[in-house]
Amino acid sequence: MVRKMKWEKLNLNYNSVNVIDGFHGAAVPQAFQLHDSIYRIYYSARNDKNQSHIFYLTLDLSNLSIIDICKSPILAPGNLGCFDDSGTLMSWIGKVHDEYWLYYCGWNLGKTVPFRNSIGLAVSKDGIHFERKYYGPVVDRTYKEPHFCTNPWILIENDKFRMWYLSCVEWRIKEGEIQHRYHLKYAESLNGVDWQRNGIIAIDFADDSEYAISRPSVLKGDNAYHMWFAHRGEKYRIGYAKSKDGICWDRNDEEVGITVSEHGFDSDMICYPAVFRHEDDYYMLYNGNEYGMTGLGIAKLVEGEI
Repeated sequence: MVRKMKWEKLNLNYNSVNVIDGFHGAAVPQAFQLHDSIYRIYYSARNDKNQSHIFYLTLDLSNLSIIDICKSPILAPGNLGCFDDSGTLMSWIGKVHDEYWLYYCGWNLGKTVPFRNSIGLAVSKDGIHFERKYYGPVVDRTYKEPHFCTNPWILIENDKFRMWYLSCVEWRIKEGEIQHRYHLKYAESLNGVDWQRNGIIAIDFADDSEYAISRPSVLKGDNAYHMWFAHRGEKYRIGYAKSKDGICWDRNDEEVGITVSEHGFDSDMICYPAVFRHEDDYYMLYNGNEYGMTGLGIAKLVEGEI
C-alpha cells in the first residue's frame, strides 16, 4: 500500500537531439532489464518531419551511466497507407515465451482532425531487430469506440493478457480549436492479439476541464495493483490510482509525490511515467516539457511503500 509517496529526481536527462542525427526528444520511455543493473530503455524520437520512430539506449542503473545508444530506429513508420505510416510511438515491451513483444502506437495524419491512433504489435528474438507481427493494428476503433485507441500497458497473469489503454471518447470544438478527449479503459486477451473490450473504464476524467489521461503504468504489489498515469487539464501532470483487482480503481493523485521542477527540462510539464522495480527499490522514468521533446528523466522512490 502506498501512502504519501515521495520521488527523488536523479541526475539524468537524456535527449536524442545532437546524439542521433536528425532526431529530437525521448518520449514515452520504458525500462527492460537485461541483467543486474543493466537496463535497455526504449523510447520514441521524432525526425524533422515530426514522424516518431522507436529507439533504445542502454543504461547502468547503478551509476546512471549510458553505455550504449542505438542510432538507427528499431521500428520506423509503416508503409504508405498503413495505420502507422505517420509514426510509431513506444508504449510497452515484454517477453512472451521466447520473443520480445513490443506494443506501439501507430498513427496517421488526419484531415478533419489532426490524427488517428491505433495499437500495433512488433516482435523480435533479441529485443533489437523487430518486425511487425501484422501490417494492420491489433486494436483499432470500432462501432463502440469510434475515435481511436492507443498507448497500452500490459501485464500477463495466469496465461491472460491484461491491458490498460487510452480510449478517445470524442473530438470537440473548444474555444475555436479542435480538442480530443480520452481516458483509460481495460481489456483482456488470451493470446495478446485478439482483445475483449467491454467498455470498462479504469481511470475516468476528474472533471470537464480534464481532457487527456494517458500512458498508464501498472505494477502489482503484494496486496494491490498500482497505476501511475499522465493527466492533463491545462498542463500534463502525473497521477496515481490503486486497485484490488486491476479493474476498479481508486484515484488519489495527491499521493503521487512527484511534480514539475522549478526550472529545467520538466519545469512546465511532467508526463508519461513508467515505474519499475530494481532489487528492493522503485524507479520512475518520465518525460518533461513539450510531451517528451526535452527528453526523459528518472526518479527514485524514497518515501512510501508498494
